[in-house]
Amino acid sequence: MRVLVPLAEGFEEIEAVNVIDILRRADVQVVTAGLKGGLVEGSHKIKVLPDTSLDKIDFRDFDGLILPGGSPGFVNLGNDERILNMVREMDRAGKYVAAICAAPSVLIKAGVLQGRKATVSPSGKAQVEACAKFCEDRVVVDGNLITSRSPGTALEFALKLVEVFVGPEKMKQVKAQTLAICPGDGTELSESS
Repeated sequence: MRVLVPLAEGFEEIEAVNVIDILRRADVQVVTAGLKGGLVEGSHKIKVLPDTSLDKIDFRDFDGLILPGGSPGFVNLGNDERILNMVREMDRAGKYVAAICAAPSVLIKAGVLQGRKATVSPSGKAQVEACAKFCEDRVVVDGNLITSRSPGTALEFALKLVEVFVGPEKMKQVKAQTLAICPGDGTELSESS
C-alpha cells in the first residue's frame, strides 16, 4: 500500500503529521509532496520538509490520496488543478481518497462527493449538506472515500485508514503500541471519583 499526502502552505500540522506517523507505524508507504519544492509551513507556523514535490511524482503510482485540512491549506489544495485532477482520477479508478477537517471541500470542488456520505469540520457542514449526505460521525467511510472532522479526530481517522488499508489486526496492533484511546470503542478514559 502506497499513499500520497500533499502538503500545501497552511496545512493543519496535527492532521498531517499524526496521519503520516500512524500509517508508517502500520508499514504503509507514505510519500509527502509539497505543492512546490522546499519547506512547507503549516497553519501554526511549523515547517515541514516533504519527501518530494508534486512535480516529481506520478499520482497513478499510488493506491490512495490523503488531504489534510488547515487554513489556508485546504484552500490552497482546492486551488491547485493538479490536486483536483488527482482526486477525480483516483476516485474514478476506485482508489482511496481521504480528507479531514475542511479538506472535504476539495472533494466537493473536484466533483466526487455528490450523493455520497461524508463528514467535515463544523464550518463546512452546509457545504457538504448541499451535495452529499452529511454525517455527524467523527470518521465516515463511503466506499473508497474516507472523511473526518478536525484535529481532534485525527488519531481516529489515521487508525481507520490503517484498518481500511491493511486490515483490523494491524490497526489493533498500532492502537495497542500507541495506547490510543478513541471515543466510542470502549477505551475512553473514565473520570476519577
